[in-house]
Amino acid sequence: MHACGHDAHTAILMAVAEVLTDIKDKLPGSVKFIFQPAEEGPSLYPAFTGGAWGAKAMIKEGALQNPKPDAIFGLHVTSLLPSGRIAYRSGAAMASADELRIKVTGKQGHAGFPWRAVDPVTTAAQIVVGLQTVVSRRTDLTRSPAVVSISTINGGSRFNIVPETVEMTGTIRTYDAEVRAGIHRDIKQVAENIASSANATAEVQFIELYDPLVNDEKMTARTGPVLQRAADGDTVQSRPAGASEDFSFFLNEVPGLFFFIGIVPRDQDVSKAPPNHSPNFVVDEGALVVGARALASVAVNYLTTSKSD
Repeated sequence: MHACGHDAHTAILMAVAEVLTDIKDKLPGSVKFIFQPAEEGPSLYPAFTGGAWGAKAMIKEGALQNPKPDAIFGLHVTSLLPSGRIAYRSGAAMASADELRIKVTGKQGHAGFPWRAVDPVTTAAQIVVGLQTVVSRRTDLTRSPAVVSISTINGGSRFNIVPETVEMTGTIRTYDAEVRAGIHRDIKQVAENIASSANATAEVQFIELYDPLVNDEKMTARTGPVLQRAADGDTVQSRPAGASEDFSFFLNEVPGLFFFIGIVPRDQDVSKAPPNHSPNFVVDEGALVVGARALASVAVNYLTTSKSD
């Protein structure tokens, strides 16, 4: 199945490789084609990986060396746009992603005698409520958006037993490094102090998975007209996405642009299209042609105009 469209990305880049290989003698420079595994994490992440997979692992293994690229471009298919439409933006385009883990430890006891126990369940509930203030009351949202979501809560084994521990997991999404650090600090303070007030403890762990994806302003400005031609003028400015993408690590090393291309058939309602990651996700293969044309065009444009800049 298509799942998120990574097979479409591979097909597009294979086509670009064929096109540019045919004209390589006419290109004043070199092009690297990066085929990358494990963008969404290895099957055993984060254990056994040393904290690196996908783009981060490829960078660590030298994918951006010998030679080091002067520019880098990438795309992702999306069910939010009609087939062939391209969306892009300068600056922060996709969020960072951090996995949040909180373990609340109390004292096990009989649920009929809760005063003899320290209840991690009610403490965890208070922490969940308290965490809502991290974004709504502590974060300067005029500077940058942010999201803190608790997605799982697990604890207890029987209806009449106060458990010893409750474990929660969630996600943190930000677009700015300082905002990200501030949210980490505030989450730790809120969770630990709420737990302490209940005579419990809270262990807070952050696993930084992806950095914010930030498109280079100058590269976006020079590439935008090329994308417009590739899409026959059908381009729009995208809004910052709450999803994350490890192409961000490539952009930390090399200036470039990451953009989106729609894959919903033109005769369908985009608002009703199955989203990425749905088992019903469908790719209109006509979009692959536009994607290949776009990537090939931006590469050729950069190579043939950079020396004159």
